[in-house]
Amino acid sequence: MAGSTHLVTNQVPPLVGYDVFSADRALAAAVERHVEPELREEVLGELSALGRTSGSAQVQEWGAQANEHPPRLHTHDRYGHRIDEVEFHPAWHRLLGKGVSAGLTAAWGRPAGHLRRAAAFVVWTQVEAGNGCPLSMTHAAVPALRADPDLAAEWEPRLTSMIYDRELRPAHLKAGALFGMAMTEKQGGSDVRANTTSARPLAEAGTYELTGHKWFCSAPMSDGFLVLAQAPEGLTCFLVPRVLRDGSRNVFRIQRLKDKLGNRSNASAEVEFDGTWARRVGEEGRGVRTIIEMVAATRLDCVLGSAGLMRQAVAQAVHHCTHREAFGGKLVDKPLMRNVLADLAIESEAATTLALRLAAACDDGGEQERALLRIAVPAAKYWVTKRCPAVAVEAAECLGGNGYVEESGMPRLVRESPLNSIWEGAGNVQALDVLRALRREPGALDAYLREVGRARGADHRLDGAIKNLLTELADLEGVEGRARRLAERLALVLQGSLLVRFAPPEVADAFCAARLGGDGGAAFGTLPHTLDLAAVVERARPELDPAS
Repeated sequence: MAGSTHLVTNQVPPLVGYDVFSADRALAAAVERHVEPELREEVLGELSALGRTSGSAQVQEWGAQANEHPPRLHTHDRYGHRIDEVEFHPAWHRLLGKGVSAGLTAAWGRPAGHLRRAAAFVVWTQVEAGNGCPLSMTHAAVPALRADPDLAAEWEPRLTSMIYDRELRPAHLKAGALFGMAMTEKQGGSDVRANTTSARPLAEAGTYELTGHKWFCSAPMSDGFLVLAQAPEGLTCFLVPRVLRDGSRNVFRIQRLKDKLGNRSNASAEVEFDGTWARRVGEEGRGVRTIIEMVAATRLDCVLGSAGLMRQAVAQAVHHCTHREAFGGKLVDKPLMRNVLADLAIESEAATTLALRLAAACDDGGEQERALLRIAVPAAKYWVTKRCPAVAVEAAECLGGNGYVEESGMPRLVRESPLNSIWEGAGNVQALDVLRALRREPGALDAYLREVGRARGADHRLDGAIKNLLTELADLEGVEGRARRLAERLALVLQGSLLVRFAPPEVADAFCAARLGGDGGAAFGTLPHTLDLAAVVERARPELDPAS
């Protein structure tokens, strides 16, 4: 009897040993919906394999280890030589290697490449979000490099390789390479045109010497970087290799690593260029135009990453409440808790459905889809990433005190949740980009209205929201001051139209009631009680493999 006080009861089993992809019904349905029939079996099998890897206890442990042991900067070796290297925990390299081999940098040359990569990114984010940064940068660098066909021919096969080579050596000797970027400076931030890093032309055509200080450099141990600097003709994009072709190190001085709120496993650095060798990408003075496709790709990854974080938060909350008992029954069966879980679930499904629709548009490549992306990506980036922190915090609360403890994994999700809203242009930048698309590209609004119009007549609340949106768009006086409101409405109406067309009726009904019809409160758990909330929660429940 002496040990009876240590008997552990009513504790929830860990959410491991399951297929993260297949257990996400909204994600799996979106892939099936958008992928070509002849590719369906291949793509679903590939994603399910990644889902089982992601849900394994071993890989989940790697994610925890990578965050518990953040990277360390070594500016000099033992003899005093400058080396500027970042040391990562072995778990980081294991995760990054898995991500590369899963095709997270290989979208550009594969059938349905963007769709299958987007789904994989949502899945892999749920293991550990930090290694998504170099994977995203490498993926997004490809369209920027295509501004120079010679550079693209040289670098694209390395960047789209499914082989991870962590060694610092000349890129032409490697089977695979990763890319980072260094755009922002301390005096400019999102205003990249305020950059003061200078680029002096060298004798060899297309080569320059860079001098300057970058306030944020993503993934500083990458093989190459896209950098903005002021050339004689204006702001220009450059490729900076980490190691030169002769094997010597390029001048790439890592001054310090940022001590960040979240994203702890990933190194973000301040770097200094002082006679750093660089190759021009695109025309002088056209740096922003050169990187614009890269920015669009990374912004979509922000949406995908937030969708992944939300899904993991909801999965953990529903899993906990399915097993946890209180007040005479399972938490999941309590009406108020069910309302909270259902509300979180529809937010997660709306984010996933929108993100995968945009990824499918990237694969299509037609003029209509490109026009839709021009307005839908910044609107989605604005809204989905802003919803992520609210979802993460509420989901942690569903676990009660357990959710406030590091071992639960929920604090890591909470710390990570604001990142995608800040990265690649914060909320105001996205809202203003929506206005820019409305003013400069009339085809963007036409494409958007055509897309949401496909659901007209299916739900009176959606029809009313579309009508109200058109009224708001008709009066653009003083629009900058209400750009956030407009971006939010554009995203919500697009999400509603997609859910009405593709989601189960109980999900679409709940979303339209709360998000478009005004029948919901400011906090989660305020859905109308008349809805089929049990079905919504059951759809969100991750099912464990009985054999695990």
